[in-house]
Formats: sequence, structure tokens, C-alpha cells
Amino acid sequence: MNAFEIIGGKSLKGDIIPQGAKNEALQILSAVLLTEEKITVSNIPDIKDVNKLIELLKDLGVTVERLSPDTYAFQASHIDTGYFQSDAFKTKGGGLRGSIMIVGPLLARFGKAAIPKPGGDKIGRRRLDTHFLGFEKLGAKFHYDADKSFFQVDASNLQGTYMLLDEASVTGTANIVMAAVLAKGTTTIYNAACEPYLQQLCKMLNRMGARITGIGSNLLTIEGVESLGGTEHRLLPDMIEVGSFMGMAAMTGSEITIKDVHYEELGIIPSVFARLGIQFERRNDDIYIPAQDSYEIDTFIDGSILTIADSPWPGFTPDLISIILVVATQARGNVLIHQKMFESRLFFVDKLIDMGAQIILSDPHRAVVMGLNKSVKLRGIEMTSPDIRAGVALLIAALSAQGKSTIYNIEQIERGYQHIETRLNALGADIKRVEATF
Repeated sequence: MNAFEIIGGKSLKGDIIPQGAKNEALQILSAVLLTEEKITVSNIPDIKDVNKLIELLKDLGVTVERLSPDTYAFQASHIDTGYFQSDAFKTKGGGLRGSIMIVGPLLARFGKAAIPKPGGDKIGRRRLDTHFLGFEKLGAKFHYDADKSFFQVDASNLQGTYMLLDEASVTGTANIVMAAVLAKGTTTIYNAACEPYLQQLCKMLNRMGARITGIGSNLLTIEGVESLGGTEHRLLPDMIEVGSFMGMAAMTGSEITIKDVHYEELGIIPSVFARLGIQFERRNDDIYIPAQDSYEIDTFIDGSILTIADSPWPGFTPDLISIILVVATQARGNVLIHQKMFESRLFFVDKLIDMGAQIILSDPHRAVVMGLNKSVKLRGIEMTSPDIRAGVALLIAALSAQGKSTIYNIEQIERGYQHIETRLNALGADIKRVEATF
């Protein structure tokens, strides 16, 4: 098991390019199962979760050709549907949260699918009801074996229908859309997720021959077609990396330019960081963050303490709540962080408190951060990464801290961030990969 040793307190400087979007990649790569024709995808991030999904596609029979470091060609012309029942599939599928995304396309094209209960971050309960309720609306029948934690789904004759989703689940919407594009008749999905990555999926499917309207809204209409063809697709930059780098620049007092961010697809992310007092300039499609000695948290108009909460797009993404929290620890002022969606995502704050941060964890969903205004530096400690986003939040804290920090379980960070120590060291960070000693 590897760990990161970080010598903090160094100012960073330079340009950094965000990787391709992890959450988009998991949807787009699953969609290659919808056609027997070739699909070429570029800007694919070299991260563990995406690489595991590519390996899973290979095991299913998809021909995969790596054309360049970030570009692959996929052709799902010979799928082994019997692989669903193998022990290897149960092991690999169970270790990857994104494996649930293959169910929709497999149902659409082959009329059946199976999936072990997916793994992923231990950040709280992440139910799959929206996926399976949507499949049932389309005519699928499923059975869950609780003893084996295994789902079996049958859908030999999917029929378009109207549905109102119980929540605007991004992965649930994507999965249902992929099932519906080959269903007979028209499917209407209300309360659909509408984030940019879902829009990207729908646009790609339309290029393949699907008929999806309402893209970008919470009301999607899908007219089923007989078959889909091949296409080419390029992933958007990862908005979570963009936000992470904005926060890192502020915490470390660094001058950084984040290149090619697709600014129009970032929604309110830049404005939320601005409310923490982080200065930045939009330069064409780049974000320039100047070195700042301090940054001050805004208040509400009546002077009350600012609350930053997550919500479905176009609200603030939950994946950046951990980053916002750690950045607030060195701001001037106070803020209430409200993580609504996952009841365990704030439990990493004990590590920040050990580093010297002033935080009150009110309950599993809310924390009050009292900013130190950089007057008291965080101190380096040993800590363990509990999940992808908390892991990077701790890495940002370590970069700003005095002394040496060691972060264990960095495999969690590498599930979502590509070659992170190499890229940050190029900006002047001091991050060393070492073998864990415990």
C-alpha cells in the first residue's frame, strides 16, 4: 500500500490542465455497449475507477484499442452475456460504483443484465432505487438476492412510458436514458438530472441515432429507435478538479492558471468559491488565480453567517463540499457547511481538527468552520484518506500546513485524480510517494 509524504507551506505557481471528467467517463464508456459499431472517446482520465470499468468492458467482450494516452476505440460487437454469472464478474463489478451504469445499455440491447451491489466510496447510503424503479417503469423485472448482494434484471420487451423520478439522480437518469433509447415508443422522464455530463451523454446518443429532446432541462423525451451507430466523443474537463485547484491555490497562496476549463459548463462553482473570498479572473477559457495573502468569507445580505450547501445541478455539486470545507479553515470569517446528500462525508473533519482547524461538527450533515485567516498555520500530521474527495481535501490541507504530513490509503485519491502528485509537483509542491509502513 502506498502513501503520500507532503512537505507543506510551499507556494505553487504555473499552469495546470484539468483531466477529463470522471463522472462523465463512467456514463460514456457504459454507453458503448448500446451498439456493435465503433465508438472513439478522447480525454479519458487515467484513474483507477475508469480503468476498472474499461477492464470490465473487455471482460464482457468489448474490443478495446488504446489510440493514445487519453483516447480509446471501443467496439461491443461480441458481448458475452454469460459472463454476468461468473465469480470474476461479481468480484470486479462489486468493487466499482460505476459498474451500475452498464445495466441500462445491456437491458436495452440484450434484454437482460445482472450486477453485484456496487462498491465505491464509504460516504453513506447510496441507494439504487431510482435506477431500478425506472427500469421497472419501462417493463423490466428484477430480483435482488440479499445473501449474495446480486441483482438480476430481465427486460426482453422494453416499452416507452412516462415516469416521474423520485430524485434527480445523475446516474439513475443516465441509466434510464440508455435503457429507453432502444425501447419501443416514447419515454418521458420528469425530474431528470440535467448536469453537463448527462447532457454530454444525451448529445452523444443523438449523434449515434437516438432521438432525445429536452437536453439540459429536467424533462427529457426519448423516442425509441431500432438501433444505434458509432460516433466520436470528447469528455469535458473535470469540474471537480477545477474547483479543487481553485481551493488549493487559495489555501497555499499560489498563483495558478487552470487551463481549458469549459467555463460555461461550471455552473455556480466559480461563484461559490468567490463567496469564500477567492479572487480569480476568467481569461478566455482559462481561470487565473492570483497569489492571495488572505481571503474573506462573505455573509448573507442581512449579515448572518453564510451557508454553503449541496444540491442537484444547477446547484452546487456535493463532490466539492469537502474542498469548500477545508478551504474555509484558512479564510477570514465563519461558514456553515451543509452536506445534505451523504451522512458520512463530513467525518474526515477530525483530521483537520488534529491539524489545528477550528471546526464544530454539528451532526453528520453539518459543520461550522471558523476560519483562521492564515494567522495560525495548520500542522502536518499522519492521516488516512476515507474517500476520493475527502482525500484530496486532506492533500490540500497538507500542502498548506507546516511540516510533514503523511496520507495513507491514497488509492482512494487515485480513484478520481490522475497522476496527482506528478502534476502538483510540477507546480512546486513537495509530494513523495512512499511505501506505507503500517
